[in-house]
Amino acid sequence: MRYQFITIEGNIGAGKTTLALKLAEQLQARLILEEFADNPFLPKFYEQPDQYAFPLELFFMAERYKQLKEVLAAQDLFTRYTVSDYLFVKSLLFAKMNLQEDEFSLFQKLFEIINPQLAQPDLLIFLNAPVDLLQKNIRKRNRSYEQQIPDSYLLKVHDMYMQYLRQHAVRTLMIDTTKMDFLRSENDYNALLAALDREIPPGVTYL
Repeated sequence: MRYQFITIEGNIGAGKTTLALKLAEQLQARLILEEFADNPFLPKFYEQPDQYAFPLELFFMAERYKQLKEVLAAQDLFTRYTVSDYLFVKSLLFAKMNLQEDEFSLFQKLFEIINPQLAQPDLLIFLNAPVDLLQKNIRKRNRSYEQQIPDSYLLKVHDMYMQYLRQHAVRTLMIDTTKMDFLRSENDYNALLAALDREIPPGVTYL
């Protein structure tokens, strides 16, 4: 496997954690999963976004930084690979989307102080899914605070990620989840594993 630090990203409900779990087991990798349940501001944000956006994003950034710093800094002679279900830069992207201009300016300064201290992934796997599939997955996993997420918010998240990938030469494997099902299709999963053993150039490569 060419890539030792792999990050999986995508919209809310795209299947990031599911694939991260499967891939980490396959590679016997260290696994870094976002801890949504620990953020006390998340349910409040979906009810009153203007009031709770700043503490929500600040809490997420602090927790992501602490988690990545601890796991990536730990020496493990027996584990070669690391798989994560989030990019640290998503802190900045969501903050830009959710915060007022003055709040975002402060948030960005904090982000720029701590971001250089973290190792960046060797490869980003991006799960691209349409809104109807996202909503189906959101209903299925049944987190109460997510059930009222409007389509418009999911579309904003999608546009935010696409803009980021267009502007930065992140080594990205883009996957259309309407055409590939890693859980139910062994052929699809094997195709992904084969792709991870090839040289993927900077920018977006479609699988």
